[in-house]
Amino acid sequence: MKKYFYGALFTLLLITLSTTESSAQCIQNSNGDWVLPGSGEPCPNAIITAVPFLRISADARASGLGDAGIALSADANSLGFNDSKLVFAEEDMGVSMSYTPWFRNINITDMYIAYLSGYKKIDNLQAFGGSIRFFSFGNIIFTDENGQQVGEGNPQEAEIKLAYARKLGDKLGFGIGGKFIYSDLASNQVVAGQTISAGLAGAVDISATYMDDIEIGNTDAELTVALSATNIGSKITYLNAANNAKDYLPTNLGLGAALNFKIDEFNKVALVADFNKLMVPTTCFGPDCDQDGNGISDHLELNPIAAMFSSFGDAPNGFSEEIAEIQVSTGVEYWYNNQFALRGGYFHESATKGNRRFATIGTGLKYNVFEINLSYLISINQQNNPLANTMRFALIFNFGEN
Repeated sequence: MKKYFYGALFTLLLITLSTTESSAQCIQNSNGDWVLPGSGEPCPNAIITAVPFLRISADARASGLGDAGIALSADANSLGFNDSKLVFAEEDMGVSMSYTPWFRNINITDMYIAYLSGYKKIDNLQAFGGSIRFFSFGNIIFTDENGQQVGEGNPQEAEIKLAYARKLGDKLGFGIGGKFIYSDLASNQVVAGQTISAGLAGAVDISATYMDDIEIGNTDAELTVALSATNIGSKITYLNAANNAKDYLPTNLGLGAALNFKIDEFNKVALVADFNKLMVPTTCFGPDCDQDGNGISDHLELNPIAAMFSSFGDAPNGFSEEIAEIQVSTGVEYWYNNQFALRGGYFHESATKGNRRFATIGTGLKYNVFEINLSYLISINQQNNPLANTMRFALIFNFGEN
């Protein structure tokens, strides 16, 4: 399906969620808080990054749990959330293939995310893994400001990742992954006299997982707590001019927890929750955002490491806004006889930080080495979520039980 956009510049801004200042729409009230004029409501201030596809869950199992996957029991899709879980996997090796349609609810059929991942345990202490993530935007026709066709292309983005995990004890695992990121959105198109090129970046993921057996009442349970910092890396740009600020990757800090209950020989229940915060500077408001007067807001000019640390205390409306930047995912998973699963979940994001709120349902089926997982997203606040009313699925092949 061909998609027409008003000019190549608009295409670039729309797809990359390019950074623009919105301070002109906000005012400060008597308390010094930035609010919308008239209503006095807190000013919307979603954190903007490049290559947001890196934060889209490609795992149909976790997607059925409100996108909670950091502390979920390990499988081949763990690489999308937490590399350190690989050493706790029950099987010696696993491979997964996932497919996520995009904007299927408005009948676009050629946009999708494909994900291939796998791991191999070397011994009881070590594991290696790798994954490829590919995002196709389909066939797009570029137009100029007058609506005249100026070219045609197939924008696409990709991530290639290798990871290593090791146990530091019976209950603690550590993981690290390196990735290469490629983003080709409108190559060779000319905007304001500048030629757009493909963006390139590199990043690492660092994670740790702690697992222990506990007892709650008279029921045995397994507690998992995990911490995962992802997409820590260079900034990315699509323009070569020296005065263009580079965009941040969606660097993220996630905390996950899971309680796995073995009710009896046939029934198991897992409760999972994730808390995620982008370690990216919040958009600055007001006249003091460009101290050096170079036309670029200072929060866009920090190096990636400085940006990570500043992101915990730079929100214009203070601590309450920092808390609002935390996304919450929760879910429940039920397994019968370790063969059939039912899942449900909920994802919450503050109204001022993107306002994504959706429920998810999912199911899974295991048979010998084969496993299939399906999930479905239901938008709660009527926003045009690109995954609304969309079925996602993943095939997993598990080999060699440990």
